[in-house]
Amino acid sequence: MTEKALRLGTRRSKLAMAQSGQVAEAVRQVTGRPVELVEITTYGDTSREHLAQIGGTGVFVTALRDALVRGEVDFAVHSLKDLPTAQPEGLVLAAIPKREDPRDVIVARDALKFTDLPRGARIGTGSPRRMAQLNAYARAHGLDIETVPIRGNVDTRIRYVRDGELDAVVLAAAGLNRIGRSDEVTDFLSVDTVLPAPGQGALAIECAADNASLIASLGELDDPLTRAAVTAERSLLAALEAGCSAPVGALADLLADGQIVKEMRLRGVVGTTDGTRTVQLSTTGPVPQTETQAIALGRALAAEMLAQGAAGLMGERAQ
Repeated sequence: MTEKALRLGTRRSKLAMAQSGQVAEAVRQVTGRPVELVEITTYGDTSREHLAQIGGTGVFVTALRDALVRGEVDFAVHSLKDLPTAQPEGLVLAAIPKREDPRDVIVARDALKFTDLPRGARIGTGSPRRMAQLNAYARAHGLDIETVPIRGNVDTRIRYVRDGELDAVVLAAAGLNRIGRSDEVTDFLSVDTVLPAPGQGALAIECAADNASLIASLGELDDPLTRAAVTAERSLLAALEAGCSAPVGALADLLADGQIVKEMRLRGVVGTTDGTRTVQLSTTGPVPQTETQAIALGRALAAEMLAQGAAGLMGERAQ
């Protein structure tokens, strides 16, 4: 008798289906059980409003979490950058697999690089974080760009460029990699130019906190170094009391001496969307061995950023 299939809750978008399919295959391998995808429509998928107006990227998560709580699915896969920083009662992040490329990328007309875009170039992004950093970089380097707010899936966004409405759009490298479209990237934005969203490129596999056997199975997909890095990044975001749609960038990376990982560096940035004012700082410490240590790294950097006026740059403080 074959074991009952595990039900994996996923958003319906092409990207969500692709990354959930990859996780489903990995879960099949570690559990030996079949996994079926259960498609769930979220408010963020159906609303045409700008994300910042409807509560940030958390709107993609609520319906999946509701399905978990009601027992309609056994586990769910999220893009970690969409998850609000507060973990709800009764649910646990059983695994954070090895992270994909965290960088942002440009898809531009005529295969242009960011710095080769013409004067007055229109760059589409729905992210205040990307707007803030692109505008700050442009200001510092004498570039003349206009950031244009857009919504929509990958196809919709790239079509703006193909149709000539925009000169370029900014997307996450990880998303394009997961749907097999990385060949459309015309420029990778260095993290020194644009720091990614906290948790960008990482997936979170969530399930009920009382399902010990499933937690143990899913835990085999967990990557401890990715978990430490994204925990520090999300702790920074939480300590700034900023929501997922706030103009906050953060990246924790590992500093290695040869093959030996020595330290973790955490960088954070917050800025006004027009790029006129930013606070960007970094801190380096031992690689966190526990969740508490990773959280402390994020909180310490957030405190320094707040001391330099970060709170005043975020507009409405998201609770």
